[in-house]
Parts: sequence; structure tokens; C-alpha cells
Amino acid sequence: MDIKKIINSLDLIYYEYDEKKKILIKDKKYSNNFVEREFLKITYHLSKVNIPFEVLKNKTISFEKTKFNIKKYLSQIIDNSKSKNIYLLNDYKIEGAKNIPLFKIKYINKEIDFNKYDAIIFTSKNGINAIDSISKAWRVIPSYVISEQTAKLVKDLNGKLGFISKTKHGNEFAYELLDLLKNKRVLYLRGKEIVSDLIEILSDGNIQIKDEVIYENCFNEASKSVEIPKNSKIIFTSPSTIEYFLKVFSWDESYTAISIGKTTAQYFPKNIKPVIADDTSFKSCVDKAIELSA
Repeated sequence: MDIKKIINSLDLIYYEYDEKKKILIKDKKYSNNFVEREFLKITYHLSKVNIPFEVLKNKTISFEKTKFNIKKYLSQIIDNSKSKNIYLLNDYKIEGAKNIPLFKIKYINKEIDFNKYDAIIFTSKNGINAIDSISKAWRVIPSYVISEQTAKLVKDLNGKLGFISKTKHGNEFAYELLDLLKNKRVLYLRGKEIVSDLIEILSDGNIQIKDEVIYENCFNEASKSVEIPKNSKIIFTSPSTIEYFLKVFSWDESYTAISIGKTTAQYFPKNIKPVIADDTSFKSCVDKAIELSA
């Protein structure tokens, strides 16, 4: 049986499948009832369809016939990444990457009547954190989100999850929503700068959509003091990170740019050819950088 196809059919949020190692790895940043339920969902379904597996430490699930040593696997990743210079241009901590927080997030306070809406769209975790600092009323309205990482935060804050994008890219996400949001009053909570045509696509599809800017990126002056060595892998997670990076640093030909997605990749200058991560998550970007460093 096709294990990857089966894993995809489970619509997992807290577990990520590593096809090369044939393991399902739990996101260590979360330890709640939702993670436990997902673990039970996985093990029940695998048992039901007679797929052999082994539960390792930290509830990692292995499909290898030979015993898999999770400690050895993780130490190999850490040792490999220690000798590499991988930079993530925000303050999100991921094993194997160093952080250069190029910008700070500034929340914009808004008076929003959530009784007017049937659905909320989020294309980043910043939008969720921003609105939750303003009002908790958003939690009772179904959230339509662009990635599993965004979905985790919705659930962690006891929000109501309506849909997770399969494509994980801005414009494609919008097309996925066209049928789902028919006859709904939609609120898009976003940052000051957006890079996709999501609003236009939904409006052209006769979706009643209202957008509110509830946060913005502000340049972090402290990033100017960082020195980036040659042959570094640098992860860009938005067009803003490209803009801010090139304001502060000179691009060296030995660097490798990793782009979180296809939309962000379009904003690089012609002399920088980015490698696009497998999906739009920070972890996927770091995994791609480690892969290129091997």
C-alpha cells in the first residue's frame, strides 16, 4: 500500500511525514489533547488497514522494518546542521537554523464586529496572534487557513478550524476557497503588505469579502550587527524579508537562498535564484537547507 497516500488522507496537523526516513514526527512545540487525539487517529487507522509500524520515543512513528533509532537520527541532523550556516530571517526557533530577526511585528488595534461574518481567512500565524490580542470573539467563527502551522495555532487557542489549504500557496489557496465560501460573509485578517491576489480572486468569484489590516512588519535595527559567513543557506519567508535583507546585507555569490513559496520567489532580484521549499512551512525551509548542505 502507498503509505504516503494513506498519511495524506488523514489530514494530519501535528505529525509530519518524512518520506526518506519513513517516519511520522510529532511537532515538539505542541503537547496537548489535540496532539494525543491525532496520535490515536494515526495508530488506529494504521492498525485498521494492517500497516506495520513501531512507536518510538517522543511518539515518533516508524514504518521501517529494521529498528529505527530516533536518538541517533536526531543527533545526526543536529550534528550535520551544527557545521552548516543556515539562517532563518525571523525569530521562530527551529532545530538546525540560526535566527536573524529582520523585523518585529506591530499589532494594529481594530474594532471588529464578528457577528457580521461567517468565516475568517488567515494566511499567517501573525494574523491569528494579532487578532487574539485584540479580541477573543474570532474563535467561534470557522477559520480557513493556508497551512498546518497556521491551523495548529487556531486549535491551540481553541479557535474553530474550518479548512486547511492543500496547496499552501496564496493564489491556489484562494481558488480552493471559491466553492467553500459561497454565500458566506468572509473576513480576511491580514498584514499591511500582501503578495497574493487572494482578495481579487475571491471578489471576482462573487465572494462577499472584507479585509482588515491588523498587523505590520517593522524593521529590526539590531539585525545590522550580524555577520553572515560565506556558503550560508539563507531562508526567506516573505517578500519583506527579501527587502529588509538586501537593505542591510550584501548578497554574496556563495550564499544559497531558500524561498518559503512560489509567490515569495517572484520577489528576488534577477541575480538571486532561490530554491523553493517543498511546502510553505518554516520547518520545510530548514529541511531543504539541511538537504542542500549535505
